Amino acid sequence: MKILTVCGLGQGTSLILRMNVENVLREMEVEADVEHIDVSAARSMSADIVVTSQELAETLGETSAKVVIVNNYFDNAEIKQALSGAI
Repeated sequence: MKILTVCGLGQGTSLILRMNVENVLREMEVEADVEHIDVSAARSMSADIVVTSQELAETLGETSAKVVIVNNYFDNAEIKQALSGAI
């Protein structure tokens, strides 16, 4: 499974989100390749799941990936709940 964590520039926020998604996936005993990336690059990449904010999800455009919305990138409980519905 391929998961993209997406922020505006693909550096700071998406990296933090990637680390927290990886922690949650470990807890859930789910294996996945998690990559952090900017929203522009995410438009052209293939993935099973995209984790991002509501605002950036609206700018992604059409994608075959399931888009998972997370409001607080530091809240592992919220991330876990969001991912549970997509996995």
